[in-house]
Amino acid sequence: MTESRDLPPLPLPAGIASRQIEGVNGLSVHILEGGAGANRPVLLLVHGYPELAFSWRAMMPLLMAAGWHVIAPDLRGFGRTTGWSRDYDGDLAPFRMINMATDLVALVHALGLTSVAGLIGHDLGSPVAATAALIRPDMFQSLVLLSAPFAGVPARADGPQPPDRAMALDEALAALDPPRRHYAMANSMAGAEADMLNCPQGLHAFMRAYFHSKSGDNHANAPERLAAPTPAEFARLPRYYVLDRDKGMAETVAADMPDAATIAACDWLTDDDLAVYVREYARNGFQGGLNFYRCWTDPRFANDMRLFAGRKISVPTCFIGGSRDWGIHQTPGALDAMPRACSDYRGTYLVPGAGHWVTQEAPEAVTALVLDFLKGCASPNAL
Repeated sequence: MTESRDLPPLPLPAGIASRQIEGVNGLSVHILEGGAGANRPVLLLVHGYPELAFSWRAMMPLLMAAGWHVIAPDLRGFGRTTGWSRDYDGDLAPFRMINMATDLVALVHALGLTSVAGLIGHDLGSPVAATAALIRPDMFQSLVLLSAPFAGVPARADGPQPPDRAMALDEALAALDPPRRHYAMANSMAGAEADMLNCPQGLHAFMRAYFHSKSGDNHANAPERLAAPTPAEFARLPRYYVLDRDKGMAETVAADMPDAATIAACDWLTDDDLAVYVREYARNGFQGGLNFYRCWTDPRFANDMRLFAGRKISVPTCFIGGSRDWGIHQTPGALDAMPRACSDYRGTYLVPGAGHWVTQEAPEAVTALVLDFLKGCASPNAL
C-alpha cells in the first residue's frame, strides 16, 4: 500500500490541510482538517461507501466559516489510511462495527482530545458513528446521522441466538422471478471487487454511473416506505439495492449511466472530482469498504451488539436524508425506529430533491440543518 506522503496532493478548498495521524488502533489515519483554533469546538465527519474524507470537501468550509474545527478521516479500508489488509481471505474482525467505532475513539485520543462536540456520519459512516456515540457518550457529545437510519440495538441479550438473517434473505430473494440478490450480499462475495475494478466500461464510467444511480439527479428515484422485511417488499427496491442475481454491481449500474449533458450539469460531482475517487480506488481497491458489508452479512459478528442490549443513544441526535434517497427506506422500519433508539432525538429532516449523496448534492442545505441542530444542543463545547 503506497504511503500517503508519496501520493500527489488532493485538490482541496482553501484552508483544509491533509495529514497522517499515527498509532490509531493499528492504523496510520489520513485526515482532512480545517478551522483549528483556540476554543473552537470540534466536529468529526465520518464518510460512507464508496466515499472518502474528500466527500466532505463542500461542507467543511461552510462549517469552518461558522466557527467549527472540522476533522474528516479516511476510515479503515479507505483512501490514504494505511495499516489494514486487502487480503479477502485475511482476518475480517478488524472491520467489524465495534472495532471501527474503536478507530474513532483512538483517533480522538491520538489528536490530543478527550471529546468532540459533534459526530456526523454518512452512509456506512452512519452506523459507525451511531455505535461510537452509543458506547462513548462522554466522548461524542452530539450525533448527526445521514442517509442511513440507526434502528437501535437488541432489546435483550438473554434471548435465543438470532438466525442468519442475511442468508435467509438471500435464499428468499433467490426464489423470486426473476431471482434477485441484496447488494450487501453481492458486496460480500469474493468476486465483488474484481467486478468493479475490472469492469468493461472502465472504473471512471462505473463510478460515474454508481454515484448517479443513487442521486437525486436520477429521476427514476421516487422512494417509498417498505411495509415489511419480506422478499416481495425488498423486490420493490431499485436494482442497485436488490440486484438481478445474474449481474454484478458494475453491470447493474451501467443501465443508469447518465448522458453527456447530465454529466456536464453535475456541479456537485465534476469529472475532476470524480477523478479523485477513481485514482484512490484504482490504487487502493474496494475491498476495505466491501469488508464492512462482509461483517454485516457474516453470522459470526451478528451478536456483537448484544453487549449493549437495551441501551439507547443518549446524546442529542438527529437524522438528515435526501427526499429522493431509497437508502433511507431500504431497511423497513429503521427510520421510524430512530426516536425509540435515541433518548434525546431532535428530529428527522429530508432535503428536497437530494438523493443518497446528500452531503455532496446539497451541502448548503445540510450544513444549515446541522448548524441549527448543534446550536440547540446542550453540549458545553457547542457554540
